[in-house]
Amino acid sequence: MTSLLQAWQNAQSSIKTKIGDHAYTTWFVHLNIAEQAQDHLVLITPDEFFKNWMVEHYLDIIGAALREETGRNIVVDIHIRKDLLCAAGERPSAVTTASTPEYAAAKKTRTLNLQPRFTFNNFVVGNSNRMAYAASRAVANDPAKAYNPLFIYGQSGLGKTHLMQSIANYILETNDKTCAYVSSEQFANELIGAIQNKSTGAFRKKFRHIDVLLIDDIQFISKSPTMQEEFFHTFNDLHNNHKQIIISSDRPPKELSGIEDRLVTRFCWGLTTDIQPPDLETRVAILRKKTELEKVKVPDDIIYFIAEQIKTNIRELEGAMIRVVASSLLEEKPVSLNLAKTVLKDMIQGSIKIVSVEMIQQVVAEHYKITINDLKSKKRTQNIALPRQIAMYLIRKLTRHSLPEIGNAFGKDHTTVMHSYKKIEEDINNSAEIKYSIEKLFQILNQ
Repeated sequence: MTSLLQAWQNAQSSIKTKIGDHAYTTWFVHLNIAEQAQDHLVLITPDEFFKNWMVEHYLDIIGAALREETGRNIVVDIHIRKDLLCAAGERPSAVTTASTPEYAAAKKTRTLNLQPRFTFNNFVVGNSNRMAYAASRAVANDPAKAYNPLFIYGQSGLGKTHLMQSIANYILETNDKTCAYVSSEQFANELIGAIQNKSTGAFRKKFRHIDVLLIDDIQFISKSPTMQEEFFHTFNDLHNNHKQIIISSDRPPKELSGIEDRLVTRFCWGLTTDIQPPDLETRVAILRKKTELEKVKVPDDIIYFIAEQIKTNIRELEGAMIRVVASSLLEEKPVSLNLAKTVLKDMIQGSIKIVSVEMIQQVVAEHYKITINDLKSKKRTQNIALPRQIAMYLIRKLTRHSLPEIGNAFGKDHTTVMHSYKKIEEDINNSAEIKYSIEKLFQILNQ
């Protein structure tokens, strides 16, 4: 019978193959055995963070490798060295891994509440996000030199947070710069706590004495004038000291309601870039990447089926894939098109929506705070003419009505519809404000 010590030594090769040389060097080279019995192995780690990381990421891999070597289920416990030795008066020895750059980066990642899976390598690039991705890489490679601030906007679930955290993870891994990643809600809560506890000095030191500040969902600071005031001074302090600022929002700076003009102006100092809903090709690539990361095999016809049904939200797209795979495992059935259709029935029904002329007119009228009668009137003032042209454009895009039919819905002829359609297409390319309004209306109509 192979001894547990020998089994552990033999298992190192298969563990290294499974996790890769880089991870193995960081986490396993200096891991030591504290105790061993027939079916029980105790490993020692240098600190609490190391222990938690090993338990979360590698405990199952260790167990599987030992099972392959021994043919038995081995109980593996992971402890901190000081827990085992300090009570006896022995001083813990230094562990080289704890001082490696990889270990330090991983510890920082956990401390900042960053997701290790959010990396540039795991981000699928397509036409809808190429500019935002390129800008994020440029900022990560050269903070405060490329674009400062970097302002990324787009609707929920399209990858803004993934890019933000990819920047932070890359910076922490490649250099010794300090980062702070927070949502605007967390920033507000910490500010409130600092005011209540009379510790605003510590709060300002945390957010102003850093190299990179990343703040998610900046639109929510509109709720608090105090928060806007504090963020204004934080922004100025960082920018004046050549520190990098990265901001995300659900809309471009000039569309942020309730935000002071002086802040909006500063948001526009650097580069503003958006993320759009992914096209079919990108959605397919996202699902394939998801199956690679989860190490599951999903046939192409299932991937294309899901990609064709879930069009506007990456979280929903990935969630649909997870539901199908989980159902296959739980029910012990192969992943099939019929299974996917059954499991995703509610999501598919929600994604298929009939959009009518009347619905579009109603949504556009509400968006621009006018009436449907205004849209159908002969008024040519800008506040009426532009919404009318946008409504005609959306009807042409989202329905199968002919040009004369669309014209009749507004009391106009088909040439007016053609002119409106072409004009809005040009405006989308030339006006960020028009482009955002169209995207917002598309989203509302597709909900």
